[in-house]
Amino acid sequence: MKTVQLKKEKNKDWEYITPKQDLKNPLVLAFGNRFLLENPNVYEEIKEVYPESQVVFGSTCGDITANSVHEEAISLTAIEFEKSNFVIKTSNVLNSERDSYKTGNELIKQFPTEGLKFIYVISDGSFINGSQLAKGMNSGIESNVLITGGLTGDEARFEKTLASYNENPKQGEIVAIGFYGETLEVTFSIHGGWTPFGPERVVTKSESNILYELDGLPALDLYKKYLGEKSEQLPGSALLYPLNVKSKDEDQSIVRSILNIDEEKNAMILAGDIPENSIVQLMMTNVDNIANASERAARQALELRKNEPELALLVSCIGRKLVLDQRVEEEIEEVVAVVGKSTTVSGFYSYGEIAPFHGENNCQLHNQTMTITLISE
Repeated sequence: MKTVQLKKEKNKDWEYITPKQDLKNPLVLAFGNRFLLENPNVYEEIKEVYPESQVVFGSTCGDITANSVHEEAISLTAIEFEKSNFVIKTSNVLNSERDSYKTGNELIKQFPTEGLKFIYVISDGSFINGSQLAKGMNSGIESNVLITGGLTGDEARFEKTLASYNENPKQGEIVAIGFYGETLEVTFSIHGGWTPFGPERVVTKSESNILYELDGLPALDLYKKYLGEKSEQLPGSALLYPLNVKSKDEDQSIVRSILNIDEEKNAMILAGDIPENSIVQLMMTNVDNIANASERAARQALELRKNEPELALLVSCIGRKLVLDQRVEEEIEEVVAVVGKSTTVSGFYSYGEIAPFHGENNCQLHNQTMTITLISE
């Protein structure tokens, strides 16, 4: 595997982050600021750098390399596989009446199954229901195929997210990259570092990803009561206080970010489904807990491997970035310290992370986690 990384800031030329080298038919991951990805020439500019490349775009809440977290730039990671190959498929949730389950199911079923080892998903983060997308993908693939990835972002604006394959980025798009190869080794792990606090509440009224009532009371009113003065900063402040959600028929609990609020209906819109009768609790964290969780995720992903990783794909949540603030690079530094400086690091801050729970096969939508996928040939 050979990799090259570049970045481009507004009104500047492409700058090499790693040494320049020729690559044959590379996969190019282009993660960047939404406004820069809206440049009508962005795809052509990348093809000028790598004419034979296959380009996958995703807008971010910050794009990640081993060197830095870039907020006002586009970061390219160009990858030449020497022993493996990849196939890219796309779908658009806006073309299927916004049915996220159907979109995920039909997208995954496009892949040839023989030799398929891993699928990396870069999904729309605005119109998609990430929980239903994950369920649809699980139902469309054999359980031994790992699926990880994330929902594209737009900083804390929540205005528009973009993704695409071999064309200018657009809304509603979901891109899946299927990887094939006998020597391909892929491991992953996720960790959060958030702590539940306060009383447990029962979801008494919800619909899909909209939460209406807790313990028979308006959910938004209760949430504002707990936030106190911070409720005046909603919906932005909600990213700092997500919900821990545990279903009565499942052992695992999952974190759900609150993406928006509906004052008129006294409801909260979450990043994924919140079933009725599930138990919820507020969560909080700090910089040290987030950095430690990233280190644990990296160590766990590394422990499962036979070979040294060559590429690390990181997806971390916008809520973590807001907590870290000026210290945002600390969680990336923790990962690099574990996987080694010889491993190419690429990734983005997201509106949701896609991966199985540790030790499980089916992927899930997560919030507020660091998800690490390690790849080698």
